[in-house]
Amino acid sequence: MIEIRELKKSFQGLEVLKGISLSIQDGEIYGIIGQSGAGKSTLLRCVNGLEAYDSGDLIVDGVRVDVREKASLRELQKRMGMIFQSFNLLERLDVYQNVALPLKFWGINPRSPESRRKIEDLIRLVGLEDKIHARPRELSGGQKQRVAIARALVLDPQFLLCDEATSALDPEITKGILALLQKINRELGITIVVVTHQMEVVKQICNRIAFLSNGKVLSEGKPEELFVMPTQEEIRQFLRDGSSLLPKSGVNVQLYFFDETSEEPIVTEMARRLGKNFNIVWAKLEDFRENVYGSLVLNIQEADVQEVGAFLDQNHIHWEVLP
Repeated sequence: MIEIRELKKSFQGLEVLKGISLSIQDGEIYGIIGQSGAGKSTLLRCVNGLEAYDSGDLIVDGVRVDVREKASLRELQKRMGMIFQSFNLLERLDVYQNVALPLKFWGINPRSPESRRKIEDLIRLVGLEDKIHARPRELSGGQKQRVAIARALVLDPQFLLCDEATSALDPEITKGILALLQKINRELGITIVVVTHQMEVVKQICNRIAFLSNGKVLSEGKPEELFVMPTQEEIRQFLRDGSSLLPKSGVNVQLYFFDETSEEPIVTEMARRLGKNFNIVWAKLEDFRENVYGSLVLNIQEADVQEVGAFLDQNHIHWEVLP
């Protein structure tokens, strides 16, 4: 759906994007994450046409887009929806009128039977049919974001761009918004790109993610692979991964579970088969799109390392000895 090739962007001589390349598949939920200043929002603004990039290519559904050309930019904007952190609703308009606003901008009658049906269906989709004539000041933060999502869908976009869409919401409301985005992705088949610094967001809904650092893609893959077994120190620091309170005696062995092996009783099976006792000294298990993945640390005797390692290898368990 979206292909980004060697995208570069500078502000007053400072290079913010340093050759970003990404490929976002049709129908997936793709996350862009990283530290503040990594270039996440700048990248999104280049994709949606709010910023002109210096060099590189942006290809949407097989067609190269030049955001500096008015006709090309206009065609891009018809194919996408934007969801912002601040909702961007007009206070003088009710829910129906806010959702209808893009139709007015594009010269489509929001009061025609077809438009009314579409708007009412979208308001029902986001669960606000009882608030159709409410003003934004009468809505909660989560309800305002639902209005913004309905508005972003009214032109039948091929993809949605979400810029920190849940950052202003509390955890419980965030869960509801994420469930709604998953429903939209599943039922409407719309590709969704999520820029966020919230770990829970990418863990819950993203099929794949890119971790940006200093204007470059540091790593890309499934969230469970990047976060359960991070290979780069910067990602470890971002996740605050690991424990500083591990035993100083014996050997600490970390086991990683981010595939079907997470459902196996591997520790009890290993203890039974090898006739050994192990201490579980640290563990971190998390929910990734309704699957539980994570890692745990066993403290074992030094003499048992080779035997334990052989058992784990035979059972296709990722593991390492911690320093």
